[in-house]
Amino acid sequence: MAYFLSRLIPPRPSFPLDMSVAERDVMLAHQDYWLPHLNAGLVLVMGPVMDPKGAYGVMIVNTPSLKMLEDWQRQDPVVLAGLGFAFENYPMPSAKIAPIEPLAPVSSISP
Repeated sequence: MAYFLSRLIPPRPSFPLDMSVAERDVMLAHQDYWLPHLNAGLVLVMGPVMDPKGAYGVMIVNTPSLKMLEDWQRQDPVVLAGLGFAFENYPMPSAKIAPIEPLAPVSSISP
């Protein structure tokens, strides 16, 4: 398995603030599409990033190959809708993942 940082670039920087009702429906379908991947542990985290230069979406994905990730992305409702979204994928060859159950209590971290 390999880890990737995946960015979803919206059709315009202001997208989260001014999306139409139809665009909102597509975004809800996008979230629903990735939820099974998240629940299966293939997507570790996903969500919008409110960068002052322009918002975008991010996922950290654990998948057998870049090809498989790209295949999943081609089936994403935001891509199929043809609204101008684009994915960018970057390998994370030295990614370290926290255990599901913490190995130490939060109180063990000193400020």
